[in-house]
Amino acid sequence: MDNLEFLPWIIFGAITIGAWAMMSVLSNKKNRADERLDELRDPTIRARSQENSGNSGNSGNSGNGTDDNAVGSMFKKAAPTLSKALKPKTELEENKLKLQLANAGFNAPSASQIYLAIKFSFLLAGVAIGSSYGLFAYGMTYDCMLALIVCGGVAFYLPGVGLWWMRRKRIENIFLALPDILDLLVVCVEAGLGLDAAMRRVSAELESAYPDLCSEFSFANMQLQMGYTRRDVLHELGIRSGVDDMKSLAAILIQADKFGSSIAKALRVQSDSMRVKRMQMAEERAQKTAVKMIFPLVLFIFPGIFVILVGPAAIMMIQQLLTT
Repeated sequence: MDNLEFLPWIIFGAITIGAWAMMSVLSNKKNRADERLDELRDPTIRARSQENSGNSGNSGNSGNGTDDNAVGSMFKKAAPTLSKALKPKTELEENKLKLQLANAGFNAPSASQIYLAIKFSFLLAGVAIGSSYGLFAYGMTYDCMLALIVCGGVAFYLPGVGLWWMRRKRIENIFLALPDILDLLVVCVEAGLGLDAAMRRVSAELESAYPDLCSEFSFANMQLQMGYTRRDVLHELGIRSGVDDMKSLAAILIQADKFGSSIAKALRVQSDSMRVKRMQMAEERAQKTAVKMIFPLVLFIFPGIFVILVGPAAIMMIQQLLTT
């Protein structure tokens, strides 16, 4: 047998061994000194480990949860190493990535590292799948290299597409929920609650109906409790949500707090303007319906009507032509 026949198997084995070696290196357990240092940096680590050990001792099905936590913690530890290759070169690009992740709902400090690590992992997985498929299907040819490049490129851009979809969906949910949230905020403020207490009450009452916007309000309340100024919290709330109406609402509340004007009146004006805007958007979509209906009418309905109306006459004409 020719040695070239064993070449795909050798390359596949080398890729498998390399991936296994990389995972083994990344999953090495730290010594006790490093664990103690981590516990000193974050006191909640010991509580989480005790809770996980208690859960594993109490239930017999907790092995899967422990394995999942181990895989998640291993990936978090490997995220800084995996994300180095795709780390933004400038601070502007890094801030832009953090803003996109915040608009999608990922506000953790390590969100950018985890996202870049996922992107790099997808790239490695796509390259491995493309190379394996190309070697088995085409051998060491140009088509194998093309399959490797295509699979690697598609896998590399998949996390970006997922992030774009999550960001777009979350911004839309916040925009649709904002008028109802503002109405309840107006009621709470006019009933005597302060803005902080009103935001806390609204986020608790409507959490199940509008989880995205209520989570933003809860995060803003947590920042206020930690000592951030209301101006900074409202400004970050408008930027973090990614909704223009939320940015204008934050600007109005900042001005009301700065000049001492009525917050209830500012909320009512913003609520009325958003309600008018939502009505105008509904009217705009209704006006576009007639134009959008042209394409299904021309493609699906008109051909059927044409066949029904012209078909019998065409059959009679063909029969007369054949008889003559």
